[in-house]
Amino acid sequence: MDYQYFELGDLELQSGDILPNAKLAYATYGTLSDRKDNVILFPTYYTGTHRSNAAIIGATWALNPDRYFIIVPNLFGNGLSSSPSNTGLGGDFPRVSLYDNVRCQHRLLWEQFGIEAIALVLGWSMGAMQTYHWAALYPDQVSTMLAICGAAKTSPHNQVFLAGVRAALTADGTWNHGFYQQPPVQGLKAFGRVYAGWVYSQTFYREGRYKDLGFDTLDDLLRWWEDDHLAWDANDLLAMMEAWYHGDISDHPRYNQDFSAALGAIAARSLIMPCATDLYFTPEDNALEVAQMPNAELRVIDSVWGHYAGGPGRNREATAMIEGAIAELLEA
Repeated sequence: MDYQYFELGDLELQSGDILPNAKLAYATYGTLSDRKDNVILFPTYYTGTHRSNAAIIGATWALNPDRYFIIVPNLFGNGLSSSPSNTGLGGDFPRVSLYDNVRCQHRLLWEQFGIEAIALVLGWSMGAMQTYHWAALYPDQVSTMLAICGAAKTSPHNQVFLAGVRAALTADGTWNHGFYQQPPVQGLKAFGRVYAGWVYSQTFYREGRYKDLGFDTLDDLLRWWEDDHLAWDANDLLAMMEAWYHGDISDHPRYNQDFSAALGAIAARSLIMPCATDLYFTPEDNALEVAQMPNAELRVIDSVWGHYAGGPGRNREATAMIEGAIAELLEA
């Protein structure tokens, strides 16, 4: 097994519900220094695992395990950490927020490793949302942060997108309110097709860039998105989506929904990197956030690949830009 479990016991969630026998799956790369000052935290994204993030971890990358101790915690709901599919809870799985995820990651770092200071927190998409949470919740512990194609708060338009793909999945009668006896195949296929319309830009489709991914036709690409989501448990997809839909770095007792206060508390040197053509984490939303952060810079990825551009190792040009940002923050 290429990951470990951090046992959390019966976990009281932000909602007040209990997640019994909760487990946080995580992987580490490299060696923790004696001073415990070489720590990088790299949370996972929607439908990603530590294996996905490992695409840009290695001796030839800025995230070099020969120099740094890199921790990749898996999102609750991703099938490795406690999820509907591996707890037996299915449709009864409680809502786990991004706040819950980050609090448990903080416990992992302190209780398992005695880590108090983090050189860099970074992530893409939902990983970026966790990055914002880390920097706002633990400003004295996070030195630098890199948020790639993500946001401090899920925008209303982003929520419309999520509501749409959720409706596509749950319209399948087999779903049965989460208590299905067999996978809701048609719902999962519809979910994948709707998702494909948002993850790339209009220009990506107009220019036929899907051919760069090895697909001869548009239908080939859409069938791949169907197959990709057929590999997932429907309740797992929805559990992670709940955290995304309600994502807000101020929606917890520390900031009591004072979004400006939460942004203003982020002390870390911060690079915020949206893609110019991202359809749900937009540069405009990030610009509003950066204006309220004391030590942040907006650095836009100029790409027609939309949200997909920021994924670990997915697009050569965007990855080179992200690599440069990681190196810059670590050198600083």
